[in-house]
Amino acid sequence: MLNVVLDTNIYISSIFWKGNPHKIVELAIDKKIRVFISVEILQELEKVLRRDFQEPDEIIHRQISLIFEYADVIKTDVKLEVVKADPEDNKIIECAVSCSADYIVTGDKHLLDLVEYKGVKIVSPRRFIEIRKKDRG
Repeated sequence: MLNVVLDTNIYISSIFWKGNPHKIVELAIDKKIRVFISVEILQELEKVLRRDFQEPDEIIHRQISLIFEYADVIKTDVKLEVVKADPEDNKIIECAVSCSADYIVTGDKHLLDLVEYKGVKIVSPRRFIEIRKKDRG
């Protein structure tokens, strides 16, 4: 099974739209991929839902509770400064390195430009779906 870290933008897209990010979250819910998330990513998700989408606390807590059902929450054991252009993105790489992820799935250009970091492939949602289909035959 693939170990995957989803960027905050994937969670946001999966909540509000039915595209590839939503399909990826469904794969996690169906236990077809193993998703890892850090406390820092959860905090960012909560902040974005509140600030940018004005979601009420009840909805935010419901979304986070759902994530707890399909994702493993980990404590990151590294601090990295890989993404100079947007240091906030480092939390995604820290999570991926800490759990030995196979993939980071993101829509963030700063992360996608890295392509790979310490063996963790960094791909768009569409690319991840393509890879998974090809691997499954």
